[in-house]
Amino acid sequence: MNIGQEILLKLKDEITEVEYNRYIKQLTYDAKKSTTDLAVFYAPNTLISNWIKNKFTLKLEHLFELKTSNRVTVNIGLKHFFDKRKAKKEIKKTTVHSLLNPSHTFDNFMIGGSNQFAYAAVKSVSEKPGETYNPLFIHGGVGLGKTHLMQAAGNALQNQGKNVIYTTSEQFLNDFLRHVRNQTMEKFKEKYRKCDALLIDDIQFLSNKETIQEEFFHTFEALKSTGKQIILTADKHPKKIGGLEKRLQSRFEHGLVADIQPPELETKIAIIENKCEINKVNLSKDIINYIATVIESNVREIEGILSKLHAYSQLIHVDIDLEFTKNVLKDQIQENRANLTLDNITKFVAKDLNIKPSEIKSKGRSKNIVYARRISIYLCRELTQNTMPQLAQYFGMKDHTAISHTLKKINSLMKDDEDFKVKIEELTNKITSNS
Repeated sequence: MNIGQEILLKLKDEITEVEYNRYIKQLTYDAKKSTTDLAVFYAPNTLISNWIKNKFTLKLEHLFELKTSNRVTVNIGLKHFFDKRKAKKEIKKTTVHSLLNPSHTFDNFMIGGSNQFAYAAVKSVSEKPGETYNPLFIHGGVGLGKTHLMQAAGNALQNQGKNVIYTTSEQFLNDFLRHVRNQTMEKFKEKYRKCDALLIDDIQFLSNKETIQEEFFHTFEALKSTGKQIILTADKHPKKIGGLEKRLQSRFEHGLVADIQPPELETKIAIIENKCEINKVNLSKDIINYIATVIESNVREIEGILSKLHAYSQLIHVDIDLEFTKNVLKDQIQENRANLTLDNITKFVAKDLNIKPSEIKSKGRSKNIVYARRISIYLCRELTQNTMPQLAQYFGMKDHTAISHTLKKINSLMKDDEDFKVKIEELTNKITSNS
């Protein structure tokens, strides 16, 4: 497999199956006419060539640069009309490339209570680099938007004419080792210490690597002393990163540390609606709410689900309704919930409603206990694979008919009481997000 095919397969993971099969799959890569700074693809007709040029050229160039660390111009044309000299001229006309993904902007970042502070901090830094919050350290779990925010700042700064370096800690380490081997460390220092803004993703991977931490410390100090902006991301707070030198930890904390939490239900719904609009996927409100309540808080998972639904719908020619959605996502949801137990759910409901778990499982008939018990039974049935007889035994009820009656009651309440339905959705979201 040549590098052009590898890049197209990487793009496949980020677009819908229909787009890939209908357009991208039609491309062929010309390894002979391609060079280190030029990637040549052929399309079968002008329509496909123009469509890919307008929609995916920047993305393909970004993927090539991630793979090769070279700035690559992608040329998509028709085989009989390709002119290598013309393509070479176009390289000189292209704008400055970087590892930044051009699609990551502030405009398409969904803001909610879980990320509002981090968003405001990054936006402020992009407007006044080196003046406030330097360094800016963003931490949070996988797929919550750290990289999107960091690259949004990078794109904004690059649009201002700033020299921006975005890299991952792994790429930074590999670049360092390459220059050490080639005895060209002066070039390494000039590259990283002369930029206007240095953005490094997943800084936790420098843990326990003393030599690279030493070099990064001096790079950090050189940039900070000249008022250049530094933005870093990690999966946890600097204090909790093991194997990190104390002086680096101190420098990271000296700036502003902002965390991103898993999105609350409203933000997940907004994210899904936004992704639907971008990917031209038409989903009803019920389906969007269902997806938001049953999936984890990883934004990448949301994108994957929408692509899956769209692909299934297109390939087997059916409309996407709620039942169809449940069937398509059945295996994925079961996998996400594999760690959920009856005790987990009951304890979570008890804590949220401010009663004891033992009261939920008791014979108590007070209004708040019955309310909590019904919700627990419903969520245990929805979020686990336990049968109704197993639930009856767990909750100390006579038999499965009592569970069935409770479930009917809950479904009726959800149909008639919008506030109650929202409460159930919020609890489902919290439980699945913390599983």
